[in-house]
Amino acid sequence: MKLSDMFSTLAENARTYEKRVAEWQDDLNSRNDEMLASARKWQETALQRQDEMNRQFKGYFEEAGENVRNQWQAMQNAWEEQFEKIREKGEEMRAAALKSGHLPEWAEAYAAQMVGFAQKMQDEAANAIAAATEAKSQGQGKAPRGKGTKDA
Repeated sequence: MKLSDMFSTLAENARTYEKRVAEWQDDLNSRNDEMLASARKWQETALQRQDEMNRQFKGYFEEAGENVRNQWQAMQNAWEEQFEKIREKGEEMRAAALKSGHLPEWAEAYAAQMVGFAQKMQDEAANAIAAATEAKSQGQGKAPRGKGTKDA
């Protein structure tokens, strides 16, 4: 799968998520139990989609050289460690919000925070795709222009 296809998939997933959130908000008052089941189902399928995306990434990087794979794995590990810290902190905050009776407000703020984070990651992905495209157009072994080079 090409990087542009991966980015398109990410954008489509974000659009789907936004659409579902809007639908959930419309139906929340009238069908709370049904909506909770739908949310759980969406989370399950999100995990499946993530597994598929991970397989695609793995395939892409298996074609790359060992040095690139090692660098990518180090970066991936750092991202996963950071995400786990954020998730753990979120769980602590959720438990506190549940005890204080402010869970709905907290959940909405947390969702907004995660959407903002995802948007930042989409921006980073767009920059990475642009850098990869530029590097590929310049040929292997040549550094792309931009951040960290003399040409920038």
